[in-house]
Amino acid sequence: MSLTINANLAGIESLLDELADSAEEAARPAAQAAAQVLYDAVKRNVASIGRVTGNLDSAIYQVFSRDESEPGKATYHVSWNHKKAPHGWLVENGHLQKYKVYLGRDGKWYTDKKAPLPSPRHVGARPFVRPAQAQFPAAMDAAVAELLKRIGGGS
Repeated sequence: MSLTINANLAGIESLLDELADSAEEAARPAAQAAAQVLYDAVKRNVASIGRVTGNLDSAIYQVFSRDESEPGKATYHVSWNHKKAPHGWLVENGHLQKYKVYLGRDGKWYTDKKAPLPSPRHVGARPFVRPAQAQFPAAMDAAVAELLKRIGGGS
């Protein structure tokens, strides 16, 4: 015994094509929603360190990467501008201070290599980017919510 069913799936195929197009268009806003969660976390972390000049805080950025993105895939980078705040790496990872440092009249920090410290001093890390990784689940939730909103599957 056999059973034969003939079904016209043209409507479903059209719906799936439309859904795929909507999902592709939603990739960048969804990725940006995730990046925003991480960006906000990095900014909060920098604020918790304390402010001396504000250069590090103003150097935090999020940017869309055209080179690493393609239709249906969007990449954002969240980091700090190394030219605007070259000390960011030292803050994030800690360092060994061998010389005296001073804040210039221009608001920038300088190392006085003519004034070595009696003994090198370890400056502990005050990470601000790495702890933001704990927000990955919230970032993914934001991306999914944005994706569903844009493809009509959620509010």
